[in-house]
Amino acid sequence: MNNILLVALREFRQITRMRSFWLTLLILPVAISIAPLTQRFMGESEADRVMIIDQDDGTAGREIAGRLRLEEDRRSLDALARYVQRHKIAAPATAPWARNDRYVTDAEVARFAAEGGATGALERLKPAIPADVPDFTPPEPRYELVTAPPALAGLTGAALDQRLETLLRPASGSKADPLDAAIIIPAGFLRTGTAKFASSGRPNPQLVGTVQEVLTRALRQGLLTQSGVSAPVATAVATVTPNLMIAQPAPGSGAREALLVRSILPLASCYLLMMALMLSGSWMLQGTIEERSNKLLETVLATISPEQLMYGKLLGTVAVGLTMIAVWIGCGVFAAFATQGAIADMIRPALAPLTSWTTILTMIYFFIAGYIAISVFFLAVGAISDSMNDAQGYLMPIILMILLPITILIQGVIAGGQGIGITVMTWVPIWTPFAVLARLGTGIPAWEVVGSGLLLAAFLALQLLLLGRLYRASLLAQGQKPTLKELAARLRGRSVEAA
Repeated sequence: MNNILLVALREFRQITRMRSFWLTLLILPVAISIAPLTQRFMGESEADRVMIIDQDDGTAGREIAGRLRLEEDRRSLDALARYVQRHKIAAPATAPWARNDRYVTDAEVARFAAEGGATGALERLKPAIPADVPDFTPPEPRYELVTAPPALAGLTGAALDQRLETLLRPASGSKADPLDAAIIIPAGFLRTGTAKFASSGRPNPQLVGTVQEVLTRALRQGLLTQSGVSAPVATAVATVTPNLMIAQPAPGSGAREALLVRSILPLASCYLLMMALMLSGSWMLQGTIEERSNKLLETVLATISPEQLMYGKLLGTVAVGLTMIAVWIGCGVFAAFATQGAIADMIRPALAPLTSWTTILTMIYFFIAGYIAISVFFLAVGAISDSMNDAQGYLMPIILMILLPITILIQGVIAGGQGIGITVMTWVPIWTPFAVLARLGTGIPAWEVVGSGLLLAAFLALQLLLLGRLYRASLLAQGQKPTLKELAARLRGRSVEAA
């Protein structure tokens, strides 16, 4: 046992002294640190510059501008409502941003804007906001309304198109900011029902939908007025909307959301297992090949047996992988409970499965068993390879055989699948750890966990038996690639001549 521990300690020290190990170890902490910035930079950083050119009576243009401002206020109100609910801030029951169980009407949004919007609401909320709650960040505006030059009101046809071209796509060297969209409402719009939407690129579908909705209401209202309906009644008919009561669970507690949240930790375990296996296995494989090429193995095998060397390397590799995973999990827990924001709000409920001892023990068993099962393949390749080129020839089909089905498995579990393919993969030993871990979030029968766990234990015992034979017969056999017949003979514990 002392020899095994000495080899494991040497393997652990050798790998952890590599620069690539520390760079890899810092991947997740750096990713968690820059995630908020990434979300910010990946989003739309600039508002669409929109110009409304109303050559009719001006009513439709004012309604479009008012609707765009109303939608911006609605986004701000919704963000404030989520902020209040997320941090459990005591808010006035009559405030529209204090409830999240119904559709907020246009009148309520307008009242919210008239009372100062998010700024005014936060001033009234200030005494109820705890000191450790982060400041509210309003959403970035989607649209910037640009005032149309008076000269455009009288232009039509080709003259208007030419002027719009210079506004939407200014000439190179021009200091003018280009428009993203121009909405032209020609004279007689209520009679013809035709308007124009000009865009500098692909039209914004949300903006197009809003303009379409406002112009449709304007046409309906005009048609009702022309039919003899009084103006107040026509306006009410064209703008009436239902007060829709929305019964919804708190964020993250719905059936679909809860399923996805419960699956975060098991699926993350699968990804971490794959990453740690590929990295630590490659480092261990590289070290073994260097020892063979430097004739160091002869000296080592003069003092310990091949089996002791094998178990020591396996134990050292597992220790490296578990160290990496422990650091990554620690960073995730820190991000969940020591920080604020969307990432922390997602990770906290995802850690709920750790409150069950059976889940914890299941994850630990299949994680470690899976690590050993796949590491054995790297050890076997290292035992029969004289160079990294030889190792790559053996390793590539093994990696593809393991990773491709697992990638498909994880995608199927994320989609909520419980098909026969996922069940079959649960009972194939090389995929069992990944399948069980992935299915813990969506639900897996206890008998499948126990049965597949016993099958995996038997598979590990067989792997270690065969690997011991391969190690004993291959470590000192250098100079040529073994044939399939030679490999089969070594796995049976015989020499080629005896076979």
